[in-house]
Amino acid sequence: MPLSSSMLPLGTAAPPFDLPDVTTHRHVSLADFSDKEAFLVMFICAHCPYVVHVRGELERLGLDYTDSTLGIVAISSNDAGRYPEDSPAGLRQMAADAGFMFPVLFDESQEVARAYDAVCTPDFYLFDADRLLVYRGQLDDTRPNRGIADGRDLRAAVDALLAGRPVNPNQKPSSGCGIKWKE
Repeated sequence: MPLSSSMLPLGTAAPPFDLPDVTTHRHVSLADFSDKEAFLVMFICAHCPYVVHVRGELERLGLDYTDSTLGIVAISSNDAGRYPEDSPAGLRQMAADAGFMFPVLFDESQEVARAYDAVCTPDFYLFDADRLLVYRGQLDDTRPNRGIADGRDLRAAVDALLAGRPVNPNQKPSSGCGIKWKE
């Protein structure tokens, strides 16, 4: 049974983080993106069929916005003890297989997921230049075995923000596997 995102209130300030990147082993923080006009945080994992379904679109997002003023990170907060495919090694393999062009961070303590009120994978949070939340919710209307992910909802929000237009406040929650919390 899929869970829906919590729909954190628009205008919420981006919670700070400092997490290891599974591909470079360097720590990445919110402050590292201070030069970006927009910032996207995606909560993902390696094993969830909802994330597997959108993996190609996440790769395209990374490629399409590489030379833009959008910063992107993916964060996995799942309990790697119970879900070893979501361990740093599993996430590193997923990032390599998918060709991700953005840092993939591991939130071992799960404190960052809690700070963002993340509930499911995937879960998306888009912040403006002041790091205030302007979009949270679904990538698009597709689901596993129902359509090909094109990211239309998230892309519309990113494109509006980068063009200096207001982001449509009518947003739909993301759906996916629940974050695997530690016991």
